Amino acid sequence: MSHHNSFTLNEDELRRTWFNPELILKDSGLQSGMVFSDVGCGDGFFSLLAARIVGPSGTVYAVDSNVSVIEKLKCKAAEQGLKNIQATVGRGEETIFCRQCIDVVFYSMVLHDFDDSRKVLLNAKQMLRPHGILMNLDWKKKRMNFGPPQHIRFSEARASSLIKNAGFTIGNVKEAGLHHYVITAYAEIE
Repeated sequence: MSHHNSFTLNEDELRRTWFNPELILKDSGLQSGMVFSDVGCGDGFFSLLAARIVGPSGTVYAVDSNVSVIEKLKCKAAEQGLKNIQATVGRGEETIFCRQCIDVVFYSMVLHDFDDSRKVLLNAKQMLRPHGILMNLDWKKKRMNFGPPQHIRFSEARASSLIKNAGFTIGNVKEAGLHHYVITAYAEIE
């Protein structure tokens, strides 16, 4: 997974000018005691927020292929006293934390980064409980002076198609500020 050498998400406050992260997590239905998975978690911006929401009776699974960002996430979690985050180094294409045990699988601006987005989505389907929720927060496919190059971004239609083809039902596609969108999808019962 690439993290676009020209762009990093080190500034939490900058992200907050783009979208409201708490509202995005609230829209997922995330509550105390739930299990949340942050695939391609980076240094844990959403993992840390989710850990506070699910509380000590919940769990956050976080994975990223970059060792240094996982170490940063672990340090931040320790500094904030969050003991409910299980952060690991790995590729989304190879990660299945557990089967039918996760309430919300979350991707934050990374779906276009995976070598095999379809495989990552199929893994999410295996991890989600029946009626579990998949959320994809991503960059709009438009020209900007920041973020990943426009040619690698997924449009709302392309991301929705990938998610649907992996066996999910699209609940909604909403704007998340000027530069992002959020797709909420549900695991289909087989």
